[in-house]
Amino acid sequence: MAEPEVAQFESPDELAEEVAARLVARIVDLQSAGTVPSLVLTGGSIAGKIQEAVAAADADGIDWSRIDVWFGDERFVPEDDPDRNFGQAAAALLDRRPFDPARVHAMPPSDGKYGDDVDAAAAAYAEELREAAGEGDVPRFDVLMLGIGPDGHCASLFPGRPEIDDERPVVAVRNSPKPPPTRISFTRGPLCNASEVWLVASGSEKAEAVSLAVHGADPHDVPAAAPTGVDKTIWFLDDAAASRLG
Repeated sequence: MAEPEVAQFESPDELAEEVAARLVARIVDLQSAGTVPSLVLTGGSIAGKIQEAVAAADADGIDWSRIDVWFGDERFVPEDDPDRNFGQAAAALLDRRPFDPARVHAMPPSDGKYGDDVDAAAAAYAEELREAAGEGDVPRFDVLMLGIGPDGHCASLFPGRPEIDDERPVVAVRNSPKPPPTRISFTRGPLCNASEVWLVASGSEKAEAVSLAVHGADPHDVPAAAPTGVDKTIWFLDDAAASRLG
């Protein structure tokens, strides 16, 4: 298990630009080595800034059609609902570069193939992961990106909830303490099955949760303490989010 690294930046904009630059460089390196990069995206305001910066980057060396894109969690709402992480990523990045739609793995919406059956939708996404893995339940992701909430949640794993220990790779989340109440989320297994886990946080309201997670809090209390990269775990923070690290 890799010890976490901390990369600190003065402002949210500087943070977003640097994370985007590192992601572009990582994709270029992987493709140069003959690998199809496998990325897990997240939602939230700072994630949106990063995605926009990636889309705007000078990235002539990237073959956008040879990138696999996954999502660590999703709000179980209709496809055109603005709360969907996929919708944010599509507007900020995926529709602005020539990604192959067959390689972009969106979690099912509540008005999709499985209707309002969130358990069936979660099981279907787990099966999609298994098919991509070849062996095992989950493919080895190259970069898995996550945010953290002021309460310490990540993906849609919230403090004191049973989903953190669920052995299924993808689960339905009901009665979420943060709206909307119904969600789909990776569990700890896939969140720890990436070469590099990048946790990104901006703002003083995240500072206490960041400090607890970085210093190894119990994941049942601070779920963002759970995800670790096989090779690297990096916390990308602005000064405000890092202010309680001590």
